[in-house]
Amino acid sequence: MAQVSWSLSAGQDLQDIEDFIARDSVLHAINFVDRVVESVGALLKTPHIGRMVPEFNRPDLRELIFRGYRIVYLLQEDMVFILRVVHGSRDLLGLVRR
Repeated sequence: MAQVSWSLSAGQDLQDIEDFIARDSVLHAINFVDRVVESVGALLKTPHIGRMVPEFNRPDLRELIFRGYRIVYLLQEDMVFILRVVHGSRDLLGLVRR
């Protein structure tokens, strides 16, 4: 079974998403973020479930898609590092270059 660890950037991404959704509904914001975190739970048993990130084409850099958001993670042996949670319309390469 793999272990999951969240980067500071991914944590900030979740906070930003929650803040944005909370402008309309605090309840929906909390539920959405909870469901993102729950979806990552699938990586505990099946860390290879996500597809390779097309922009990088590296077998160790993968992503899950959840309701239009890309959950980007690095896979190393039995560790899963959640790197970013970004909307699918955002430029992932641009975010990495910053």
